[in-house]
Amino acid sequence: MTQTAPNSVSVLPMDTYNQALVSNLHPADWQNPVAAERYNLVVIGAGTAGLVTATGAAMLGAKVALIEQHLMGGDCTNVGCVPSKAMIRSARAVQDVRQAHRFGVQVPDGVQVDFAQVMERLRQVRADISQNDSARRIQDEYGVDIFFGKAAFSGADTVMVDEQPLRFQKAAIATGSSPVQLPIEGLDEAGYLTNETVFELTECPPRLAIIGGGYIGCELAQTFQRLGSQVTLLQRGDRILEKSDPDVSDLMQRLFREEGIDLKLDAQAQRIERHGQEKVIYYQQENATHTVVVDEILVGVGRQPNSQDLGLEQVGVEADPKQGICINDYLQTTNPRIYAVGDCCMRWQFTHAADAAARILIQNALFAPLGIGRRRLSSLTMPWCTYTDPEVAHVGLPASEVAQRQDMRTFTLPLAEVDRAVIDGETEGFAKIHLAANRDQILAATVVARHAGEMINEITLAMEKSLGLGAIAQVIHPYPTQAEVMRKAADEYSLSRFTPLIKKLAATWLRWRRSP
Repeated sequence: MTQTAPNSVSVLPMDTYNQALVSNLHPADWQNPVAAERYNLVVIGAGTAGLVTATGAAMLGAKVALIEQHLMGGDCTNVGCVPSKAMIRSARAVQDVRQAHRFGVQVPDGVQVDFAQVMERLRQVRADISQNDSARRIQDEYGVDIFFGKAAFSGADTVMVDEQPLRFQKAAIATGSSPVQLPIEGLDEAGYLTNETVFELTECPPRLAIIGGGYIGCELAQTFQRLGSQVTLLQRGDRILEKSDPDVSDLMQRLFREEGIDLKLDAQAQRIERHGQEKVIYYQQENATHTVVVDEILVGVGRQPNSQDLGLEQVGVEADPKQGICINDYLQTTNPRIYAVGDCCMRWQFTHAADAAARILIQNALFAPLGIGRRRLSSLTMPWCTYTDPEVAHVGLPASEVAQRQDMRTFTLPLAEVDRAVIDGETEGFAKIHLAANRDQILAATVVARHAGEMINEITLAMEKSLGLGAIAQVIHPYPTQAEVMRKAADEYSLSRFTPLIKKLAATWLRWRRSP
């Protein structure tokens, strides 16, 4: 007997595009299938981690059940990567028009931004992309049984979806994360936005305060400033993007201020009051209390793992409220039959990290008994990118560890020395590559450029395949491209190997060759 899935899901504003989104990702008329007698794998959560785990296992012949309480696609499709990058693209278009005069293109004074149309385009793009994650596609093309409803473990080998039991051989938890809630007096009463609600806006807030200067806060601060808000960015620490290289923070702080963002560092929000439609933020800075009056507040201080109300105690799975579900390097929880993957358990909270880790989970959970070697999460070479303008991309050791190490050499090349960057008028940025002290081993790299997210892949591949800067120096890069910054940095490494002794030997040889 089939069961009708809950049909109360809606996404504001419920226009044609969001109706299409919901129709793809949580159809109102969906009928949960009759459960199989037993599944090779039951996956809880249909975000990136869950979708890749479920479809990958099914493609290899596993009988798989996938459970989702809200919308398939998770944060990335619905309230993360897809909608935010759609807004960022519109904001870049605004900036390009404003700067067109630098290229001899004259435009009328005053760029007009139609914020409602920007957000309509966002919803259209999101609806189009949501077809890739649709319930019907995943069930019809991959043979995955899709269940909508609330999931919780009820026994050693059983997950309950509402009142239906799903028995499993192995299970995977991929429940993702949620915005961190700040204990600021008056915040709830005043009302605020998070990444889960900001994309519902249809009117641009004239004055917007963003609390948090990490990647979420910085991306949206620049975007809303360009789209017409007067943005105030409150950062508790002494620099934004504090997990990045200090040179990154210095550059982005200067650029943000040049674009008109009111950047307040070492600023701690204390309380918030609502006066009519206005919201007054009281914050501490330099041992004094200050205020800023805004129309909307966006909290962008990070994510916390979703590990509550899953019945984990029933199956011996340990979890920490802040760190999430406890896993080992093979993605196993404290119950070896149950695995976890993605934001609910990993320090890398990126879509591509969830994708890569899900592939490890499939191998370890389903095929390790065949003698196929288990893979470790720590074996991944993980790049990341913050999609400000310019973008900030990084791979390898964290910037904090790089700053503390003495056993490395650093090669830095400014974009101002790259012809294509000069041609494009995009010279704000650099490539910085860190090598081991006595060998050609890349330990970390940071790239700041308008398309740094595309450029970091060359370094990531080199690190993954144990290639050094010497190998990159031998790669022919098309001219002119901004990616030449990699080859130029590699050339700096090659020149560093040309020691005084080698120069002397080379000169002696060539002098001898000139002799009659």
